[in-house]
Amino acid sequence: QVQLVESGGALVQPGGSLRLSCAASGLRLDNYYIGWFRQAPGKEREGVGCISRSDGSTYYADSVKGRFTISRDNAKNTVYLQMNSLKPEDTAVYYCATATYLVPSLFWVVSQYDYWGQGTQVAVAS
Repeated sequence: QVQLVESGGALVQPGGSLRLSCAASGLRLDNYYIGWFRQAPGKEREGVGCISRSDGSTYYADSVKGRFTISRDNAKNTVYLQMNSLKPEDTAVYYCATATYLVPSLFWVVSQYDYWGQGTQVAVAS
């Protein structure tokens, strides 16, 4: 049974940092593209970025470029989302998802993803 579990969400002040984790069981994450998404109340799910399954290339939404970084630890079968310089508009539930095939430049297209985690809440407020 495939399971993705996100963790690391918290309440943080503007300008702060968080690292989210996406841990998997039932599959090897390094065989998949891994996308990070977020969804704020009343808004559609938004693609944050993704990491490729081959060379570890990463792609980001303009809204987080330069602040967020996606990385892998294959030994731990975990993918991370490092979030720096957090802003109130980053407040959302964050999800990770796997894709077997992906057009990296279109990483935000939800239909490309197969398995999803349950999400972890990030709140940025003073």
